[in-house]
Amino acid sequence: MDFDFGPEHEAFRSEARDWLASHVGGAADRRTWERTLGAAGWIGLGWGEDGYGNRRATLTQQVVWAEEYARSAAPPRSGHIGENLLAPTLVAHGTDEQKSRFLPPIAAGAELWCQGYSEPGAGSDLAGIRTTAVREPDGRTYRVTGQKIWTSLAHEADWCFVLARTEPGSERHHGLTFLLVPMDQPGRIEVRPIRQLTGTSDFNEVFLDGAHAEHVVGGEGNGWRVAMSLLGFERGVSTLAQQIGFAEELGAVVRAAVESGAVHDPVIRERLVRQWAELRTMRWNALRTLGGSGDAGAPSVAKLLWAGWHQRLGELAVLVRGAAAAVGPADWSASAPYELDASQHLFLFSRADTIYGGSDQIQRTIIAERVLGLPREPKGAV
Repeated sequence: MDFDFGPEHEAFRSEARDWLASHVGGAADRRTWERTLGAAGWIGLGWGEDGYGNRRATLTQQVVWAEEYARSAAPPRSGHIGENLLAPTLVAHGTDEQKSRFLPPIAAGAELWCQGYSEPGAGSDLAGIRTTAVREPDGRTYRVTGQKIWTSLAHEADWCFVLARTEPGSERHHGLTFLLVPMDQPGRIEVRPIRQLTGTSDFNEVFLDGAHAEHVVGGEGNGWRVAMSLLGFERGVSTLAQQIGFAEELGAVVRAAVESGAVHDPVIRERLVRQWAELRTMRWNALRTLGGSGDAGAPSVAKLLWAGWHQRLGELAVLVRGAAAAVGPADWSASAPYELDASQHLFLFSRADTIYGGSDQIQRTIIAERVLGLPREPKGAV
């Protein structure tokens, strides 16, 4: 793929960089920041739909925006699940009524979303979900019952797209439906934050006890097809932005190695060079597949590459600091049991990289079955 940043793209880059420089740091909280982005038209650049409040941008311009956002040290996004996952899914599978109802609030940064996929007994094996949805007598409302887990930002979300089983007795990917569920249902939906190794709680358990849902995307029983379509949107432009963040983390590790003298160790020096070379390789691979290579294994290969790379970087981050990496930046207190510096946070959080978003084992199975044509892995009964 010939991927070139021409003069028109650099002009767009300057616009994005100037806007970010003048607005980053001005928002009081993440929800306010989403509204600020929406008001300026920076949400929904790649939807390919007119009339929903989003500014139009080419694929290259989307890459430019993602790179500049990562470089600007702007706040982590709360609206990326709605913008990058649900919105393209609605464009592909939603009705005109659903697009009109949900796309404008996402583009404005006014409604935040979370993803109700994984369950305690169905993490990477999504087809094993047990959450059920029963149609009410009115014929248009569903009553959703079950438990979701590792639900990112559920404690902040206004809505959740939920994969549920609507056909009694169905197994695996049959009988599933993609539902849009409002989160503000006291007594019917309970969100319990999960405390992580890093001390933060971005993930949650979500308990649905007869929660009401009226919106079905793609038709009843077609949930698996819609869900797989959505998972395809998880890769792409966001991968390149992610790599900008990776490059900054790698730079910090290199600086720490120089400061500690660890850079003089030939083994550590070799590992630093390898991390740099692999990151460059990942970038070119992402650019190669950005326009759609038709390779069924491309998303799985990308996930395997970056997850292992980032985990090794976390290990290297504490290795180059030696014993100092075991000491926190602040004294212990009852209100703040421990604090982490950047390298410690990187090391602990990256332990999950090879699990979330589809574990390494699942990605290798996908490549084996869909690309290499090897026999399908035996699946137990649900």
